[in-house]
Amino acid sequence: MRAGWVLAAALLAASGAAAQAMPLPVFLQKAEALQKKGMLALFSSDLSVLKNEVHGATESLRAERLAAKRAGRPQAYCPTQDSGSMNSDELLAALRQIPPAQRAHMDVKDGMRTILARKFPCR
Repeated sequence: MRAGWVLAAALLAASGAAAQAMPLPVFLQKAEALQKKGMLALFSSDLSVLKNEVHGATESLRAERLAAKRAGRPQAYCPTQDSGSMNSDELLAALRQIPPAQRAHMDVKDGMRTILARKFPCR
């Protein structure tokens, strides 16, 4: 009985993690709404939601890239030593450059992968 409960809890946790991926159009809608709020956006709970989404996607993409590199598989993107980082305006502008028809079927992680592949192509 106990093993069944543990398995059920693990499956629930796995399905919850999968459901957490935010669709890219929703992310952009929330970001635009925050931008319209100006300084009041600092008090919105959506700000931390969006930050967490970007952070999670970034960490996941980094882990995927390093795993592919270790396994000798092609990497989605290849940052350089002096890659630096993107600020929120640059990130949003880059996400908006993805064609709307393509964006409609992406989550934030997919969108970021697309941006990073363009910005840091593997040679």
